[in-house]
Amino acid sequence: MGDPAGQSLLELRGIDKRFDAVAALSDVRFSLRAGEIHALMGQNGAGKSTLIKVLTGVLDADAGEIRLGGRAIRPASPLDAQKLGISTVYQEVNLCPNLSVAENIFAGRYPRCGAMQGWRIDWTAVHRRSSELLARLGLNIDVAQLLSSCSVAVQQMIAIARALNVEARVLILDEPTSSLDDDEVQKLFAAMRRLRGEGMAIVFVTHFLNQMYAVSDRVTVLRNGRWVGEWACAELGPQALISVMLGREFAVHDQGAAPLPPSVADAPALLEAEGLGQSGRLHPVDLRLRAGEIVGLAGLLGAGRTELARLLFGLEAADRGRLCIDGEVVKFSSPGDAIAHGLGLCPEDRKTDGIVAELTLRENIALALQAQRGVWRFLSRAEQAALADRFVMALGIQTAGIETPIGLLSGGNQQKAMIARWLAVAPRLLILDEPTRGIDVAAKQEIMDELLRLAETGMAVLFISSEMSEVVRVSHRIAVLRDRRKVGELPGGSSEDTIYALIAAEHEHG
Repeated sequence: MGDPAGQSLLELRGIDKRFDAVAALSDVRFSLRAGEIHALMGQNGAGKSTLIKVLTGVLDADAGEIRLGGRAIRPASPLDAQKLGISTVYQEVNLCPNLSVAENIFAGRYPRCGAMQGWRIDWTAVHRRSSELLARLGLNIDVAQLLSSCSVAVQQMIAIARALNVEARVLILDEPTSSLDDDEVQKLFAAMRRLRGEGMAIVFVTHFLNQMYAVSDRVTVLRNGRWVGEWACAELGPQALISVMLGREFAVHDQGAAPLPPSVADAPALLEAEGLGQSGRLHPVDLRLRAGEIVGLAGLLGAGRTELARLLFGLEAADRGRLCIDGEVVKFSSPGDAIAHGLGLCPEDRKTDGIVAELTLRENIALALQAQRGVWRFLSRAEQAALADRFVMALGIQTAGIETPIGLLSGGNQQKAMIARWLAVAPRLLILDEPTRGIDVAAKQEIMDELLRLAETGMAVLFISSEMSEVVRVSHRIAVLRDRRKVGELPGGSSEDTIYALIAAEHEHG
């Protein structure tokens, strides 16, 4: 890490931001030159989003300064930041599908013509300028067509064109490639390089290592709300980058395979995915699970783990490959189909996609079994209570009673309730997406111990976690994802560092 050469267009120095007692940012710095693409990287919770919000006026920093072109600024809102020349394009394109391409680019700031420039919108100027902006990005389309007729990739370009329409000097691209396929990503990168050649300063927020190296000049890494360092991308290899993000060096060694009974190791596959994928979201993946086996799904944030879980459970439709249960090809058109074939899913975001906070613990635990039985075989209150009491005891759920609203329980107990919901339907395969996120160490230990017990009873488990130590602890096999594709498998007992080495590898494995 050296002192970067060249004059900075944008500088952030000593940025602090607290939320009550939590320090989201502490003495963070960032510098950006005109005519460069500067990647901002870090694990989930590193502070990237908070820093972007401070820079764009969504949040007010508690300390520190922002300088643009050598002048101190303090954006009071995103609109204020735009007026200063700082524009942001977010992961989710925030445009209006019922308006034309040109209308989306100019919405809220149409040029006028007529007496005193106030009579009517100058549509000729709108269309001409829209075409010119898109041409800067290498896009030649009819700007009068509805946005809804455009692909996601084209909509992303239109969002960038809208950001450029305010004479932006700084362009922030926040996870712009998350919904694009490889060809679309390359077109976006070509547009980014074209803008860089014109002198635009670009902040590129991404989780994809290969994409960062493909297009970025420098990279700044944040960890736990603090500035770690700034490097020229050519000087920091993938393994070193991951070490910086983790905050420690890692070496490759194995710790011995976790034991798997021969009867399980030799058993036929319960579930087998062959080339299963979805355009723009997940490259084709092969995956096999046997009854009584825990398969860990490892990878950094954005690697494609949740996307695979959603395809397996019928929440998203695969457009390539096939899925087999007990050797028979199946096609899930909904989660109901998956449940009927013996699958269960505890989703990543338990508060949004898992618990129903207003319902009681009893009602939450009974939901999946009631859905499986259908509306004509209603579970009585007494049956629900017996079910809830059984799993409160079995999983050690701490609660004042089963009639307590689940939203009042701790995160760990909410997670145990989600597991209880699926155990109630006796699934053959349970998919757990980040089951230990946001819960205390003791609750994590209890949940992982329960997974090992479930596997001993013959249940198959697909275990997804950002905590590599947890993946290593419970998995009989470990499938590793990077950049939305499977890059290899490792035996149970492989070390965390071996997993990281496979993620960091510059070539694809197995």
